[in-house]
Amino acid sequence: MELENNQKEKNISEQKYTNQWKVIFSFVLELIKIIIISLAIIIPIRAYVAQPFYVEGASMEPTFYDKEYLIIDELSYRFNDPQRLDIVIFRPQNNYKVYYIKRIIGLPGETIELKNNQIIIYNVDNPQGFILDESVYLAGFDFSTDNQKTTLGPDEYFVMGDNRNNSLDSRRIGPIKINQLKGKVLLRAYPFNRITIF
Repeated sequence: MELENNQKEKNISEQKYTNQWKVIFSFVLELIKIIIISLAIIIPIRAYVAQPFYVEGASMEPTFYDKEYLIIDELSYRFNDPQRLDIVIFRPQNNYKVYYIKRIIGLPGETIELKNNQIIIYNVDNPQGFILDESVYLAGFDFSTDNQKTTLGPDEYFVMGDNRNNSLDSRRIGPIKINQLKGKVLLRAYPFNRITIF
């Protein structure tokens, strides 16, 4: 009888041990499934739809400050052309290791003239030119720059940083081409007190 009870206890103990391993194995299997499914969703989104971007420097002040965290829309420009005043991320032609963040000022085929601290844009609809109103995002900031005039090609954009006196942009590096654009700013995600959708 005692032998039989010992055998039963041993069987129960073995069953508990087996059940514990089944639970652990099941948990690990579920965890692996969740990781694989998450990666299958996140990697394509990160590669083709949206990507984080970290602001470095002061070239876009007062719109963006150093160390702000942005989410970039990489999908829109696959279906729509960039628009004037879009804030874009691009790689300069002479340095593909870095990304710049600037604002689109001039569109393909336009002539951009910088004169008397104003931007004058000449295009088909405005052959006499019009002065670009920047009061919304520059908020009274003035900039000084040498007078210059640039005519854009059919796939070129003229970009400038909002901090005009502290920005390496099309005034010095020339126009950028459509294939240099990575995407446009969709969201400022950090700091939390400045969260903004663009």
